[in-house]
Amino acid sequence: MADTTRQAQELELDDIQGTLLRQRPSPYVGAYFLLRIDDPADGRRMLARLAPHVASAERWWRPPSRAWLSVALSHSGLRALGVPQASLDSFPEAFREGMAARADRLGDVGESSPENWDAPLGRSDVHLALSAFAPDESALELLLDAGREALHGLPGVRVIYRLDASQLPTKRTHLGFVDGIGEPDVEGAGVASILQAGRDHHGGHYGYLPGFGPTIRAGEFVLGYENQLGRLTPMPRPDELARNGTYVAFRKLHLKVADFRRYLHDNSSSPEEEELLAAKMVGRWRSGAPLVLAPDHDAPDLAADPTRANDFTYAQDDRAGLRCPMGAHIRRMNPRDALTDTAVDVRIHRALRRGTTYGPMLPEGQLEDDGAERGIVFIFMGADLVRQFEFLKTQWANDGDFVGLGTEKDPLVGDNDGTGTFTIPRRPVRRRLQQLPRFAVTKGGEYLFMPGIRALNWLAELDT
Repeated sequence: MADTTRQAQELELDDIQGTLLRQRPSPYVGAYFLLRIDDPADGRRMLARLAPHVASAERWWRPPSRAWLSVALSHSGLRALGVPQASLDSFPEAFREGMAARADRLGDVGESSPENWDAPLGRSDVHLALSAFAPDESALELLLDAGREALHGLPGVRVIYRLDASQLPTKRTHLGFVDGIGEPDVEGAGVASILQAGRDHHGGHYGYLPGFGPTIRAGEFVLGYENQLGRLTPMPRPDELARNGTYVAFRKLHLKVADFRRYLHDNSSSPEEEELLAAKMVGRWRSGAPLVLAPDHDAPDLAADPTRANDFTYAQDDRAGLRCPMGAHIRRMNPRDALTDTAVDVRIHRALRRGTTYGPMLPEGQLEDDGAERGIVFIFMGADLVRQFEFLKTQWANDGDFVGLGTEKDPLVGDNDGTGTFTIPRRPVRRRLQQLPRFAVTKGGEYLFMPGIRALNWLAELDT
């Protein structure tokens, strides 16, 4: 039960980088950049120039240059800026080690292992990550011009990687599904103002789709505030660097779209059955309509209503998984009330997600791969990498014990190897699919720290 007697925490929205609490409006165009810092002084000067362009959660719908810039740093990047050793040592072990070093526990093995990642992802010379997004190409170019100006005359900083990531014409993922549904409702995030801003500026809900269940305390996602356990999540030192920051798991995933389509085709007897099987694996129809509310047919009208698209439970509405299978992707990633009778508190394992697509679409109906790079960049954000992101990967995506499925893995993002299964409960006899392949291959990843905006300026003013 939520404690209705405690006073809600007031967040410093003007200091929190907007991408943490806000979603991009649709449509969007954008890109990710990775930078290497060879001269600490140049790196700090660059940060001083970039900081005024970073959109805060307070001014998210009125960003500088009509575009959205976010800045995050790796542990080696903080070192490259000259952050003192005592501060570097105060960061949690997972962040200090980096994602590549923890690949085995994340299921990044075989073709997803770090030796197969796209360079320079997973390497020590990734120091700083920038994301730049805008509603159109002209606005994006204005922001990129500001970025070029920030680098001008600073030979000690260079861009070592760029990945363009813009919304597909369908406004869906390469697998055909609407994404970004059911984000946690963060205490103090100012949801009412977001919805009003969407109505005022864009005529919609401004990319925000309410999530299920109780509001999650801000400290689960933003450092410096009380978390769901009733205390502050441990923070690095000093407070000037840590407060209003968060940790980021950056993942580049290549999607095997043709393999996914062929698997549906080979395990179905009709196009209608293919669509149902796809929905069973994900837990929603491609429109975003949840199976719990629309078990037999897609319901686009339901999906288009954000107040209805997430208004369902599992324990009360679908305990046996006859509508949405226990092992479906969305049921694994957010079990909602399904674990109420267990010792697991789902609220301490939530993470904020932002997904963007990259690469060209595979033509509709094509069942053979064309060799193009296409997929999703997944951004996971939270105050505890181990308790949130790594737990989601190790326990909920790559294991099935928590829902009584033994070694079954997430059918969409699990580290399947062609020998796995996927169980679909039904009466009188359940169906069990065999030889489940890997549909999402990790092409790279980084653990990053996204400081508050004042902390960006603190880093820029370091005197080493």
